Amino acid sequence: QVRLVESGGGLVQAGGSLRLSCAASGSIFSINAMGWYRQAPGKQRELVAAITGGGSTNYADSVKGRFTISRDNAKNTAYLQMNSLKPEDTAVYYCKADKIRSASGYYAGIWGQGTQVTVSP
Repeated sequence: QVRLVESGGGLVQAGGSLRLSCAASGSIFSINAMGWYRQAPGKQRELVAAITGGGSTNYADSVKGRFTISRDNAKNTAYLQMNSLKPEDTAVYYCKADKIRSASGYYAGIWGQGTQVTVSP
């Protein structure tokens, strides 16, 4: 069985930075696209940034120029560097892997448990 575990969330003042990590575990051979999503109270979950297995990236307009997604395939880990944070970035941030190939089989649409990011004014 595979799982994703996010870390790195916390409380930061506006203008500050945080780096989120998403580590996949479970005898993994490969992971294709990975993405970071967020959900603020009373709002739908939205895509923040995504990265393919080859390293191509895309971002929500609201975070372009401030957030950077990256991955380390050797560590089966994705990162989200968040700079110039704003109060409207406050949300629970979730990591998702589209497809994971592991020793126990193929898994699709795997989500992490989420990590809270709170940006104070």
